[in-house]
Amino acid sequence: MRKNLFVLTVIMLFVLVGCSQQETLTKEADNNSEHIGKNASDLVIPSKESILIEGYPTNENGQTYGPNMGEFNLSELGEPDLILAKGENGIIGYVKKVELEGPKPKTPEEAVKLNNPPPREVPLYDVDGESIIGKFWIGKENR
Repeated sequence: MRKNLFVLTVIMLFVLVGCSQQETLTKEADNNSEHIGKNASDLVIPSKESILIEGYPTNENGQTYGPNMGEFNLSELGEPDLILAKGENGIIGYVKKVELEGPKPKTPEEAVKLNNPPPREVPLYDVDGESIIGKFWIGKENR
């Protein structure tokens, strides 16, 4: 019974974290071009169509990057290492998937505490996954 409660709590945590994450793909970025508007300043953004055909592109550091593919993430595509996001002040860049996930609970009590985490900031990167170009907030609306 206790093990079932723990598993259920962990699943609920993942659902809540997934629901609390800001939308990582803007309609502006969901076009067929490889670059978008003035906020991106030559940021390379693969189109959904090219990802479906060729898979996620890889940067020089071996990280995959691109927009969140929604229902296609459940298939063999998975999620890229760097996920397209619109950060603070409308800056468009990439967030690292591992940084979005946050801390993992080790006990049911920790899982309960993480159900309503405070907003937290993660870096917004250029396509290289190293150059920080802004901030992305989780659990708070980016402006």
